[in-house]
Amino acid sequence: MAGGREIKTKIKSVQNTRKVTRALEMVSASKIRKAQDRMKASRPYARMMRQIVGHVAKANTDYVHPFMVERKDVKRVGYIIVSTDRGLCGGLNSQMFRRILADMRVWQDKGVEIDLVCVGQKAATFFRRLKVNMLASVTHLGEQPHVEQLIGVIKVMLDGFEAGNIDRVFLCYNDFINTMAQRPVQDQLLPLPADEALDSKHSWDYLYEPDAKTVLNHVVTRYVESLVYQAVLENLASEHAARMVAMKSASDNANKLIETLQLIYNKARQAAITQEISEIVGGAAAV
Repeated sequence: MAGGREIKTKIKSVQNTRKVTRALEMVSASKIRKAQDRMKASRPYARMMRQIVGHVAKANTDYVHPFMVERKDVKRVGYIIVSTDRGLCGGLNSQMFRRILADMRVWQDKGVEIDLVCVGQKAATFFRRLKVNMLASVTHLGEQPHVEQLIGVIKVMLDGFEAGNIDRVFLCYNDFINTMAQRPVQDQLLPLPADEALDSKHSWDYLYEPDAKTVLNHVVTRYVESLVYQAVLENLASEHAARMVAMKSASDNANKLIETLQLIYNKARQAAITQEISEIVGGAAAV
């Protein structure tokens, strides 16, 4: 009954795989609540930073921060790409990477060069294979990422933009909608988007202490850091949700495969028993 033994081996292999997928599903299910809580706790701060910077940008001030100036001649763009460190989360990373690659091709067709920094092992590995100009990367932020871990890669982009080496900066990540839906997002980080530009000035301004440059440097830098940090938290919640759904689907498929293999095994076993009975009967008749 060699065929039966092979089927039993396949069933055992699928059962072992099911144990892994169930374990991963339960781990993500236990972690997603904490990830959502951290993400939701950080959202009001990021939203308020957007309002503050947008408000300051529309003021009629004598000092214009370099991060608020739109450059018409774009020669080089930068991407801050936030991805996961681990796989087994469905098409979460691949969908975002496809969107980024499509946008990169549009810029490259215009003769624009590309720089990028990666947050997460998957993005670093993927774009390193493409031989693009990767300025920096940070990986393994853990389940409780901190802003301090991101300051290095953020500063690389801020310094490049301020020095004029980069004309536009985009932030790419997966936005958490709910447990079943995550959406790849690409936001313009620098300069400020069109709806927050300086062309709609008001007649009022702020009083800055000690001076406008010092205050705006601090506020705008915190603004960029808050958006990148929020993107990391959104992507972390999206990762656990996507992995939980993907592992649930894998476990269900394993159950179906085990049922199918068990049915095949039973048929093969019954056929072997029938053949043995036929041989015994045939031998007895010959005697």
